[in-house]
Amino acid sequence: MRQELFHRERGNAMATDHTPVHLDGVSHRCIETNGLRIHMAEQGTGPLLLLCHGFPELWYSWRKQIPVLAEAGYHVVALDMRGYGQTDQPASQGAYTLLHLVGDLVGVLEALGESQVTLIGHDWGSNVCWQAALMRPDLFPVLVTMSSPYIPRRSLQGAKGTLRPTQGWQQRFKGQFFYQLYFQESGVAEVALEREVATTMRQFLCGASGDASASERWHPVLSEQTDDPLAHVGLPASLPPWLTEVDLAYYSQEFSRTGFTGGLNWYRNTDRNWELLAAYINARITQPTLFLCGGRDPVFELVGPDRWIEQMRLWVPAIQTKVLPDCGHWIQQERAEEVNAALLTFLA
Repeated sequence: MRQELFHRERGNAMATDHTPVHLDGVSHRCIETNGLRIHMAEQGTGPLLLLCHGFPELWYSWRKQIPVLAEAGYHVVALDMRGYGQTDQPASQGAYTLLHLVGDLVGVLEALGESQVTLIGHDWGSNVCWQAALMRPDLFPVLVTMSSPYIPRRSLQGAKGTLRPTQGWQQRFKGQFFYQLYFQESGVAEVALEREVATTMRQFLCGASGDASASERWHPVLSEQTDDPLAHVGLPASLPPWLTEVDLAYYSQEFSRTGFTGGLNWYRNTDRNWELLAAYINARITQPTLFLCGGRDPVFELVGPDRWIEQMRLWVPAIQTKVLPDCGHWIQQERAEEVNAALLTFLA
């Protein structure tokens, strides 16, 4: 499909008539690819780095990496991923499969006129990068992922045969609350998360960070079912040093405008992805890869990061890893200097 580029000067309104937050030296534009308009923030010239955020985030989650990487001699492009921010939000739930999400990265690469790119992902963005590395190793020869380990497509067997991922979760977490199961039903999570978006974002960002106290900490699994996944997360009296009120206001502004359905639809394709990716069962990723995670990341509460890393070495033989002690889930925001140093060393 033909790509069309829509350039916008820095500080002007985007095609959506919403002006992105200003960062010195960072410009914004939209491209059209695969029937989707994708917003990107970019800075610098040189080898291309494509930055992919997770849930619930935006291109802005890379604000502490973009200028540093650009200054080091890279063309840095941070996306609003499909369903987020100023990128289009398709109405169909089925338009958010990993095939669509990887297709977006391929389309961006083609629109930019590049033949290869280094992928850098966080959280769900990491999952997209893992799959992109499997599907198109010719386009994505180097990989950096954060906070979400590589889990190869498996066939889990139950008493009545092969289980879909959600069926496996139902058996494992019977009687308990597991946030990814809670996210499956359309419209349910939106009611809780969109009731007060500023509070939701404060709870998510603070509660999953390494700075959260015991009463403020977000947990992916709870002993009892709940209709509010953040009810147990206390509000901190002040923000952690890596997060400002300006940062929080931008996240809140964007999710107040778009809602959370786009990002939640990524979760709602879990079983569909499992079906579509059957060809990649037990597949290995051979590209040089850097994996970064926080030692206090709630994602690793059930199985510690060291255990995940040990398992990943079987599936990603060319992997380098680094665990940042006392860091939570939002690693590139919480520990920007350490993450930037690790990125530059690895990329060099």
